[in-house]
Amino acid sequence: MKITYYGHSALGIIINDIHIIVDPFISGNPKASEIDVKQLKADYILLTHAHSDHVLDVEEIAERTGATIIANHEIATYYNTRHNFETFGMNQGGCAKFDFGKVCAVEAIHSSSFADGTYGGNPLGFILKAHGKTIYISGDTDLFMNMKLIPMFHQPDLAILCMGGTYTMDVDRAVMASEFVNCNQVMGVHFDTMPIIEINHEEAKKKFKKEGKELFLLKVGESMTI
Repeated sequence: MKITYYGHSALGIIINDIHIIVDPFISGNPKASEIDVKQLKADYILLTHAHSDHVLDVEEIAERTGATIIANHEIATYYNTRHNFETFGMNQGGCAKFDFGKVCAVEAIHSSSFADGTYGGNPLGFILKAHGKTIYISGDTDLFMNMKLIPMFHQPDLAILCMGGTYTMDVDRAVMASEFVNCNQVMGVHFDTMPIIEINHEEAKKKFKKEGKELFLLKVGESMTI
C-alpha cells in the first residue's frame, strides 16, 4: 500500500492501481495549496464522519471520477439521495470486501454533522486489509478503552492517528492509543492545519520513540509505503 498525505486528515491510498481517497479536505486547506483536487484519481472515497474538514471535496471528486463513497449509513444515504452518488453504507462492527481488500468499521469518539446541520451518523474509524497488511485509521477521536479490542481481531501494521488536540486526542493520548492498538508504526494526521492544533514535531517523535515506536509526520504531498 502506498499512502500519500494531502494535509489535515486527507489521504490517498493506492492498492494495486486502485485509488482510495480518505476524508478529502484539500481545496479549503491553505497548507495543501499545491495539491490539485481536480487531478486526483479515485475509485473509492472513505469518510470517517461528516464534518466539513473531512468531506469538503467529496462532491467534486465523486462527480468527476464516479468513485464509490464508503461511510456510515447516514453519510452514504445523504450522498446517494441528494447527489445520486454510488455509496456503500457501514456501521460499527461491520466488515465488507471490495476489489482492493477488506474494510471494517470500528468505533470513534467524536461528533458528526454536515455543514448544513444534517445529522451525520456515528463517527467511525476504519481497518483496511490488503495483501497481508493492515492499516488502522482512527478518524477524529479521543482515546477510549475499546481501542484495546482492535488488536484482538486485527493487528495493525500502521496506525494512522489524529493528534492535534482541541478537537481530537493530543500527542500524549495518541501515544497511549498506539499502545492500546498494539502498533509501533504510527502516522500522524489532524495537526498543524490551524494554530489551535499545531504540534511540536520533534517533541512528538521523541514521545513515541521513548515507547519504542516510530512516528511519521509526512509533509503535504509526501508518501510512504507499507
